[in-house]
Amino acid sequence: MNFIDFHFHDEVMDGIDAIGYEKPTPVQEQAIPAIMDKKDLIACAQTGTGKTAAYVLPLINNAVSKGGSHNKISALIISPTRELAIQIDQQLEGFSYFASVSSIAVYGGGSGAAFETERKALREGADVIVATPGRLMSHLNMGYVKLDKLETLILDEADRMLDMGFLGDIMRIISFLPAERQTLMFSATMPGEIRKLARKIMNKPLEINLAVSKPAENVLQGAYLVYDNQKNNLIKTLIKGKEDLKSVLIFSATKSSVKDLELDLKKMKFNVRAIHSDLDQNERGNVLQDFKNRKTQILVATDIVARGIDIDNISLVVNYNVPHDAEDYVHRVGRTARAEKTGVALTFINQKEIRSFKRIEQFIGSEVRKIALPEELGDGPSYDEKSRPMDNRNRKPSKFKKKGKPRN
Repeated sequence: MNFIDFHFHDEVMDGIDAIGYEKPTPVQEQAIPAIMDKKDLIACAQTGTGKTAAYVLPLINNAVSKGGSHNKISALIISPTRELAIQIDQQLEGFSYFASVSSIAVYGGGSGAAFETERKALREGADVIVATPGRLMSHLNMGYVKLDKLETLILDEADRMLDMGFLGDIMRIISFLPAERQTLMFSATMPGEIRKLARKIMNKPLEINLAVSKPAENVLQGAYLVYDNQKNNLIKTLIKGKEDLKSVLIFSATKSSVKDLELDLKKMKFNVRAIHSDLDQNERGNVLQDFKNRKTQILVATDIVARGIDIDNISLVVNYNVPHDAEDYVHRVGRTARAEKTGVALTFINQKEIRSFKRIEQFIGSEVRKIALPEELGDGPSYDEKSRPMDNRNRKPSKFKKKGKPRN
């Protein structure tokens, strides 16, 4: 299938050609016809599969068909983070370069001048608004945002918005919208809460589910059994002197752990930056841009912040902690091997996380290869006798002994 099969307007096709898209991805093949038929849709597919273009292209095509916004907001895209909102708006601008389509991103963290620019655009109307829930609510509460003519609502990364506690804001925003509208929901995972939300706000939605439970086949997965005090030295061993690792993305569990890990890696003389919610918008944008341009080799982030990272050719993804949810593991692993390229994803498992990682292996339907620690780091925890033995089976037994009373 080719993009010409969707019968887009010439202006839309010119944008597709300029960006260099050749063939639609599976989620685009299935979603675009349904969206253009004005049907409600739930699309579940892992990251890097082209979900954003799957709804952006029909929105632009619809705007071209109508000849502009005529002082009304036709489509609203809600995203969980500023980074993702900016990414979506950039794709809108790219694909609509040859079309007369207006859009604006509305998100927190900017200056007072940015808020005024948003307010002007919202009052005058635009074809497409991309917004984070909290920032949009700030404008809605002032009474000048008119959404009564809205045709399409899109919830992107819906699972993450619920994780971040935005359900109340989403329902409040929906109360401003007309009942007769098209609603699209895109998500990397599909927990039960998403389906409950869909039943409340959607009308007989079609559902697309593209094997969310398994990482891409071209991702080389591996895991290390480590104690916490071995993790940073393991990172040093994995990365030091390896020039082929141009970009390394490390997921750490919390904002504080992200800061601590950045500091420790800097002490080891690594070219590393961290991204977290304490940075203002300009700082976060600069950090991401330097990582994207290969000026920074290592980026440390929490999963929520990293949802907005749209960067190809990430050499290595490291789960510094085992993800809490199995589906989050799939999403993180999907940050490498994008656009059909190969990639490596490694997970560090401490003795408290073994059970959680076994659930991940059960979820993805395969066992992740356990790699022996380098000799100089000593032994790590044992996965247990029932698991596949670690590589290098002749390693000496661990010197760590369990404490307790001796047997009689």
